[in-house]
Amino acid sequence: MVSNGDKIAIGVSGGKDSQLLAIALKELARFLPERLELVAITIDLGFEDFNRDRLLKFYDKLKIDYHIEKTNIAQVVFDVKNEANPCSLCSNMKRGAIHNAARRLGCNKVAFAHHKDDVIETFLMSLIYEGSIRTFAPVTYLDRKDITLIRPMIYCEESLIRSTVESLDLSPIPSTCPVDGNTKRQLIKNLISGLAEENKHIKSNIFGAIKRGDLNGWGS
Repeated sequence: MVSNGDKIAIGVSGGKDSQLLAIALKELARFLPERLELVAITIDLGFEDFNRDRLLKFYDKLKIDYHIEKTNIAQVVFDVKNEANPCSLCSNMKRGAIHNAARRLGCNKVAFAHHKDDVIETFLMSLIYEGSIRTFAPVTYLDRKDITLIRPMIYCEESLIRSTVESLDLSPIPSTCPVDGNTKRQLIKNLISGLAEENKHIKSNIFGAIKRGDLNGWGS
């Protein structure tokens, strides 16, 4: 995933996943023989209660170069488009914004904090809501942007991330999105949780199927 001389933009929101990813990559850069340069990028969606001060302090303490990209994504998604299911459009616009910012800052890679549960949930969302069999891969090259996306925590379960964040006494910033907790992803998360009560292997079975199917760059 990483090579000598990489300049990696970490996509950060203030949530637990991206906080832990930033810490992990900073520690990794200290011990790897390869030379890595890290920058952190937050996409300011335009919500009024965006808390930039806590983010600035967090990345200043980590000594990671930090950039906030102001956008009007919230206005476009909720006011102009008035999306009934805004997550897909918002996600696409955020990705585009962070890819552009990363290229402008001279980065050749972008690191996202997606984890194992995200992979499984995205797979089921694609299957149920789109009728397609897909999810994101550990490494993806975007030829139009000439940038590589990496997901270093993709084999980590969300429960491990949560417990690690608690043990490090981190203080994730709550989401300011008005539909947070009331999304298709949350429905899928609840569905998986319910199925896991009957079959504790549900997550590992789905994840294994993704790998065995060599889906989107996944392979054994």
